[in-house]
Amino acid sequence: MNITIINTGGTFNKRYNPLKGELEVPSDNIALDEIIESCFNIDFEIKNIISKDSLEIDNDDRDMMIKAINESENEKIIIVHGTDTIDITAQYLQDKGVKKQIVLTGAMVPMSIKKVEATMNFSQAIGFLNADIKNGVYISMHGVVVNHTDIKKDRKIGQFLVN
Repeated sequence: MNITIINTGGTFNKRYNPLKGELEVPSDNIALDEIIESCFNIDFEIKNIISKDSLEIDNDDRDMMIKAINESENEKIIIVHGTDTIDITAQYLQDKGVKKQIVLTGAMVPMSIKKVEATMNFSQAIGFLNADIKNGVYISMHGVVVNHTDIKKDRKIGQFLVN
């Protein structure tokens, strides 16, 4: 199987910069590389197109995502995205009529701090794309992969919950 990964940054990728004393979104794929090194039956194409916190992502960035999706020969796409605006991007992709199997995922805690959540969410996305699914826009977070309209971030408890 072939999967295109569009890496946009987000908390999933953040690392602590000891010189600045803050978490930063790097422009590399270290977090992804660590996960996919154990995936022996999948060929990944990684497109690192945006390195931002999702609160900084705008429609120009979303158009860049659409361009990357459309240019990919693969029908199966994982977008690593920050959780604060993952729902906005998912709806934008749906509204623009993207016709592939797209799973957006991310993490509430950086992989560099705690590996479990990011690894689980990303691995769920891979497993979901291995199934016979319809084209659409899905979100993989906290134990489920569902249509993007069926899950929301509950900011009071810091979890994604199915509607």
